[in-house]
Amino acid sequence: MRALIQRVTQASVTVDGQIVGEIDQGLLVLICAMENDSDVQADQMAAKIAKLRIFSDDAGKMNLSVRDIGGAALVVSQFTLAADTSRGNRPGFSAAAPPAEGARLYEYFAAQLYAQGVPVQTGRFGADMAVDLTNDGPVTIWIEI
Repeated sequence: MRALIQRVTQASVTVDGQIVGEIDQGLLVLICAMENDSDVQADQMAAKIAKLRIFSDDAGKMNLSVRDIGGAALVVSQFTLAADTSRGNRPGFSAAAPPAEGARLYEYFAAQLYAQGVPVQTGRFGADMAVDLTNDGPVTIWIEI
């Protein structure tokens, strides 16, 4: 699995003019299931993100997790994180999981992150989504498991 995590003060995702998920302080998690991923990778990714210490403590050091601050996560499917740009200028996405398995792992990941104690909102898998966010810091982190 691949994830791009952004620490945010707010984030929302809109589909067809309707907000389908929104959070205040927390994490925007753009997530992509890769071709051979299974529940194991989703479990590992959820545990890693729930414990990732990227929020400031009282001394201003990144020492707190999203759980520590009482934040939430907005989880958005993002198959383009599987982009291969090594051959020319048009990215290929064949390394991404097939759509049905990608959707299943996306939902499974969101449920596992919630089980880790993080309130979760989601986008809509496969939809044309508009994501609005205020990146805090900015802090943006790439994770691959």
